[in-house]
Amino acid sequence: MKPAGLILAAGESRRMGRPKALLPFRGENFLDHLIGLFSAYCSPVIVVLGHEADTIRAAVKREAEIVVNSGYRQGQITSMQCGLRVVPADAPGVLFTLVDHPDPSPGTIQKLFSQALINIPVRGGRKGHPVFFHSKLIPEFLAVPLESDARQVFRARASETRYVAVDDPGVLDDIDDPEALRAFRERTEAGVA
Repeated sequence: MKPAGLILAAGESRRMGRPKALLPFRGENFLDHLIGLFSAYCSPVIVVLGHEADTIRAAVKREAEIVVNSGYRQGQITSMQCGLRVVPADAPGVLFTLVDHPDPSPGTIQKLFSQALINIPVRGGRKGHPVFFHSKLIPEFLAVPLESDARQVFRARASETRYVAVDDPGVLDDIDDPEALRAFRERTEAGVA
């Protein structure tokens, strides 16, 4: 069995002013790019939508299992939990990211798969995305209260976390606003990957 892929794309993209999932990148959009990347390693690839779900769903060209979180305004943990509820019971783990982290390298993804409970890429001392975690942690993520977030589980399992050093600027991308998008495009269009 392959691990499941989980991409969160439910937020309102307020700072960006338009859905980050649909931002153009390398001839497609952020979400399609991530689905394509995850599909090489994961099955199924689960995408959680919320804000402007119909618009984003209509624009997605690649195949993914799409679920809609009607409670996305209650916080990101609700979207993660919504996606985790549809992970197949026999999936060995989950490769998890946010849609505004659109360009990790395939080599980085391959390095994340291990028997450790949690595997987090690190570049220059900074933790990034995507994160791979063992499926036995799913009940712990599902138990996180709305007033908290996924970091509650990561903190509790810090001693069982494997930090994977990578030379991949894509793990640190966090495209939240137009300025970050400009910097991202300058880097990726200059061929610095």
